Amino acid sequence: MSPPQQSQQAEPFEIRVPDGDIEDLRSRLARTLWPAEVGDSGWEYGTNLGYLRELCQYWETQFDWRAQEALLARFPHYRMRLGGLGIHFVHAQGKGPDPLPLVLSHGWPSSFFEFCKVIDALADPSSHGGDPADAFHVVVPSLPGYGFSEASSEPGLSPRKIAALWAELMENLGYARFGAHGGDWGSYVTSFLGHDFAARVPGIHMTMVAVSPPRGTGSSEGEQRGRGRRSRTTDEFGYQAIQSTKPQTLAYGLTDSPAGLAGWIVEKWRAWADCDGDVERRFTKDELLTNISLYWFTRSIGSSVRLYYESRRDVFELPEGKRIEAPAGFALFSGQGRYYPRSRAERAFNVVRWSEIPRGGHFPAMEEPDVLVDEIRAFFRPLRARRRE
Repeated sequence: MSPPQQSQQAEPFEIRVPDGDIEDLRSRLARTLWPAEVGDSGWEYGTNLGYLRELCQYWETQFDWRAQEALLARFPHYRMRLGGLGIHFVHAQGKGPDPLPLVLSHGWPSSFFEFCKVIDALADPSSHGGDPADAFHVVVPSLPGYGFSEASSEPGLSPRKIAALWAELMENLGYARFGAHGGDWGSYVTSFLGHDFAARVPGIHMTMVAVSPPRGTGSSEGEQRGRGRRSRTTDEFGYQAIQSTKPQTLAYGLTDSPAGLAGWIVEKWRAWADCDGDVERRFTKDELLTNISLYWFTRSIGSSVRLYYESRRDVFELPEGKRIEAPAGFALFSGQGRYYPRSRAERAFNVVRWSEIPRGGHFPAMEEPDVLVDEIRAFFRPLRARRRE
């Protein structure tokens, strides 16, 4: 099957940051006012001062945004009006006998850039040691208010509503049926695609169990132990409190200070990656700063964290005796923690594949791209025929 022609609503999009914005960034970095820190505290109090100064000096004097723009330009970029918003997305058409459309959804503090290491392998498996029968038409949108996607000026744009935008996006691209994959917020968006658009989605694949089972369905001893593991990691959840209650207050400082923005984001990339405390074991400075620069140049940090606020006010609960019936697959990477066993996920999802990966963390598309590609291919392989049912 040849790929469908893109809707006229999809307009080619070029990533091109003005020279003045790059010069302004370097000027701000050069004038950073640095705080003091507790001696020999490492990362215990938050982002380590020594590391952040090193990262920001590199950002100011060595980081080449134009080179990163050129790398991003390898992919075909577009924008489309969805729900009154200009939504940016990558659309890489598959090379194989019958590619399956697949939408990939990122989370926070990430961006579409997280998937750049897996797009080519998913779209053109034969060029990456795979079977062309596993090809996908790959669509990677930027969440509304992230990167080059416009933010809503109205309240209420929650992950469930984003799922509806993605369904519209795929329909406008000519894809009547499509698979979905996501991590972090993308796991929520993907879950809602499986719940609200089950007739169009032959399968959903995630790296996080985002939806809870109905209340009152009981829990196993293993699930109770899982809750205990989560409770002992509450030091890592302070960001949620501010982002889900007062995101606008946070936005002022992070939009005005590149060092502040870098400190806020890199702390999570270090904490959530499988890196044993050394973030550059998994990501180069260029990779970290490309993602951070996407937030900086688009002034999107405030609108990105607003998603926590909107999600908290659009609570979703499965009714008693119900679950998301679209076939679901999970690839859980040990470095990000697993709080609940498969038994809990099965009360919320129709789990047909469950993989516990012994390495990799919260950003598997960058940390373990080959593993993630293999998992996505394996999950969708037996489901491809369902798209034609």
